[in-house]
Order: sequence, then structure tokens, then C-alpha cells
Amino acid sequence: MEMVLSLLLLVLGFVMLVKGADRFVDGASDIAGRLGIPQLVIGLTIVAMGTSAPEAAVSITAALKGNADITIGNIVGSNILNILIILGLSSVVAPLAVSAHTLFRDIPFMIAITLLLLFQGTGGNIGLWEGVVLTILFLAYVSYLLWMSKKNGFPESDGSAPGQEHPSSGPKAAVSGTLVAASVRKGRLWQPVLSTLAGLAMIVLGSRIAVDAATDLARLFGMSERFIGLTIVALGTSLPELFTSVSAAAKGNADIAIGNIVGSNIFNILFVVGISALITPVPFSAQFQADMWTAAAAGVLLLACSVKGRKLGRPGGIAMLAGYAIYFVFICL
Repeated sequence: MEMVLSLLLLVLGFVMLVKGADRFVDGASDIAGRLGIPQLVIGLTIVAMGTSAPEAAVSITAALKGNADITIGNIVGSNILNILIILGLSSVVAPLAVSAHTLFRDIPFMIAITLLLLFQGTGGNIGLWEGVVLTILFLAYVSYLLWMSKKNGFPESDGSAPGQEHPSSGPKAAVSGTLVAASVRKGRLWQPVLSTLAGLAMIVLGSRIAVDAATDLARLFGMSERFIGLTIVALGTSLPELFTSVSAAAKGNADIAIGNIVGSNIFNILFVVGISALITPVPFSAQFQADMWTAAAAGVLLLACSVKGRKLGRPGGIAMLAGYAIYFVFICL
């Protein structure tokens, strides 16, 4: 009975995370649009925070509760799953276009900060100063994107960030539509403010429920928090990206920018781990070194499979799915 209750609570937590993130992004984007904040700024901040809100909430909550293996496991597991499963499945359904900015800037940067996190964790702890470094890199990266967008004249009309030139579908595309509508929508500001606060409350509460339920399941099944974080929790917090990417590809909207997923991975490492470490030291188990190498290798595989024709096709997708199958067998042993 306890196991069934924990499973139900885990599902409830994930549902609250997904729905809360949707409400948070919609409400915050509406507020920003009404206040005349540039869409590029919204895309680089509010949208990025909203799409990674489940990972952020779960990881920070787990760190505060002392469940360190879930904190790191969720981030590393989500990053691996985002590339090998989400992009793998999507590219098997239909080829995915890769922008030049994503290919030559964002993917290499994602690989570099993955290796940086691996290096920081060799001491067995992600502490305050490591968190400071990650947070500074996050602010520098966002500032660089803003500077490059103004220098090169990236259009703000589509609400996309550099490296995301194909926002025709997926969560960020939906937000783009929200932003356009918000710019002309009239009404009282308290409505989107209330929606944003409600979404944030759902995210916080959902994260607490999910972390507690995942910890209970790990104990009941004799599984480690590392395994739970790398698999169940990582999958749950990546559900928005998984459903939207695969669904969009199936509907023929295959030009979803891979930069959306890559940007989420960058945000997960720099912001989520960085903020978690600023709040409380995050222990880094030696077992996670293999997972970090896998995350870096997934980035290299994505880069290699996307160079030809700047597209991620079916062969690359199959290779990624096979890579995740091998990785899953490894962590089960």
C-alpha cells in the first residue's frame, strides 16, 4: 500500500510540475508583453526558466532536504535524456534542422560546461565557490547572447533566442504566440500575475511531493537515490520537452531548433546546479563521474551527427537511442 501511495504521489508531483511550468511561462510572458519588455529578453530568461522550472525546483528542493544524489542525478539524467531520448525519438520521426549558432557555439559550450561540472565534482562536493563560477558563467552566457543578438540584428519578432531560429513548435514556440498576443492584449495586470504566482506555487509544491515520493520509492525498492534521480525523476522533469518535441515532429513540424534542448541543458548546469550550490553545498558522488562522461559523450555524438547538412537525421537518432539503451543497462548493473 505504501508503494502504491508513493507512486501516485510521484505522478501527482510530476503533473503539478508540468502544469505549473506552463502556467508560470504563460503568465510571466503575458506580464512581460504588457510591460513592453523585448521578446528576446523574455526568450532568454522567462522562457528558459519556465522550461527548466521542473528540474530547478526538484534539484533545489532535493539539495535543501539533503537528498544530494537526486539533485545531481536529476540534472545529469535530464541532460542525457534530453539529447539521447528526446532528440533521438524526434529525429527518428523526422529530420531536425540545426542552426549554425547552435552547431558551432551552443553545443560546444554545453560540452565544455559539462566537463567543467565533472572537474568541479572530483573533490566530492559542489560548494559555494563552484556555484559562484557556474552562476557567473550563466550570466555571462546570457549577456553574450543579448550582445550578439543586437550586434547581428537577430529579429525579435518571432520571440526566439540566438541559436533558436526555428521556433515553429514546442513550448518556446507556444510562448512566442503568447508574447505576440500579449503585446496587443488589454486587460487587468492582476490576472497574469495571479497565473504566474499560481504556477510558481504548483512548481514548488509539486517538487516537494516528487522528491519525497522518489526518495520513498528508492527506499522501498532498495534502489539508490542516484538511480532514481538519473531515471524516474529525470524523465518526469523532462516530460514537457519529450511530449512537445516528439509530437511536433510527428505532425510534420520537424524544424524545431535543437537549440531549445541544448539551451535547456546549459540552463540546467549553470543555473540550477549553480543556484543549488549557492544555497547549500551539494555532495558529488564519485559514481556520477561515469554519468557526467556520458552526458559529455552525448553532446559530442549530437555534434557529430548534426554536422553533415546541419540536420539531425534518422541514422543519428537511432544511434542516440542505442546509446541510451547501453547507458541504461550500465546504470542498472
